Amino acid sequence: MATPAIKGSSLPAAEACAPEVREILHAAAFGDELTFEQGLILAAAEGSPLEALVAVANHLRRETVGGAITYVVNRNINFTNVCFVGCSFCGFGRGPGAADAYSLSFDEVVRRAREARERGATAVCIQGAPRRDLQGFFYRDLLRAIKHAIPEMHVHAFSPMEIDYGVTKTGMTLRDYLQMMKDEGLGSIPGTAAEILDDRVRKELSPNKLPAARWVEIITAAHELGIPSTSTMMYGHVEEPADWVRHILQLRAIQKRTGGFTEFVPLGFIHENTRLYRHGGARPGAKREEHLRVHALARVLLHGAIKNLQVSWVKLGFETSLACLQAGANDFSGTLMEENISKAAGATFGEYVSPEEFRVKIRSIGRIPAERTTTYRIRRIFDKPENDPQAARTQLRMVRPENHVTYTEGAY
Repeated sequence: MATPAIKGSSLPAAEACAPEVREILHAAAFGDELTFEQGLILAAAEGSPLEALVAVANHLRRETVGGAITYVVNRNINFTNVCFVGCSFCGFGRGPGAADAYSLSFDEVVRRAREARERGATAVCIQGAPRRDLQGFFYRDLLRAIKHAIPEMHVHAFSPMEIDYGVTKTGMTLRDYLQMMKDEGLGSIPGTAAEILDDRVRKELSPNKLPAARWVEIITAAHELGIPSTSTMMYGHVEEPADWVRHILQLRAIQKRTGGFTEFVPLGFIHENTRLYRHGGARPGAKREEHLRVHALARVLLHGAIKNLQVSWVKLGFETSLACLQAGANDFSGTLMEENISKAAGATFGEYVSPEEFRVKIRSIGRIPAERTTTYRIRRIFDKPENDPQAARTQLRMVRPENHVTYTEGAY
């Protein structure tokens, strides 16, 4: 799909659209804050309206964050897959007696974090499934082990679901628990476990997961205590476009109160190895145009609130990721080095991208690569390929398709 340009105050891409759509796109292009009703109209965009939406989103991206595409050198460490929650959209969680259930020791998590640091990582992302036998201060002690071994490492860890579980296990108040984690060195938290912030949809996805209001409460408290977070939305399953708009506008409202979101990450549903798809009637994930629509819609609705819009290459693949980076997104996510959750659900796009490969792909669409920290401080801009550092001599192993987990009936 071509991406029509916006020049000055004109919007050529919108000329083929209906007057109502054209009016909304012009308002968006000039930075107006869109309403739910306007967002809902854009969420249904196809053909020329979608091309125009993509053009406006790309214009707003350029106006807000410029031409660079950022990435972070990090490592993802999923410390256990033993889980009692049983989300129907997840292919990762296992019961404690499953043959492929695992839990990493603190020593092993620290070893992987050290290895990441040796390979240039500035952050580790630590998440796992909540298991019933977890000790009350497990998350604190895991955080403490990492920070004691590698004080300079940014620890981006523990989703609101895990924070809620930690509060339950310790009996502490939410704010006291979060303050303790911050004091121990927690740098930021992933805004995962959001899925769709509507309890009607959440009951279909995972009746045992924390309610939407609790997710908002935890995220808001973290922000108020100076702990930033990402924000996410999972799409392509049983939700409808109206759910996208409500979800994104709720994130916008939180950001206007707290300013604590570092980015928004749309997460396409990976369907292949999930009960939700096999037995629950979910769609088989999103198609290319839906991915473009969601990313462009997010840029337009979040304009003036959340600056950074990230693509999840592990879910989208590189071709679609690059298209979304021309539809409002500005961040390529991280090197990851290992990834288990999307892979277990059936993703086939690998689990490691080297910084060198990121830079090549970014330049392939005429943009400038820039390495960032987890909180979007720019570490280095790579404006000239000839000045790039030499590639690391050792590379982490890429996952191969034949190694993917297949659907297991009754894994819980």
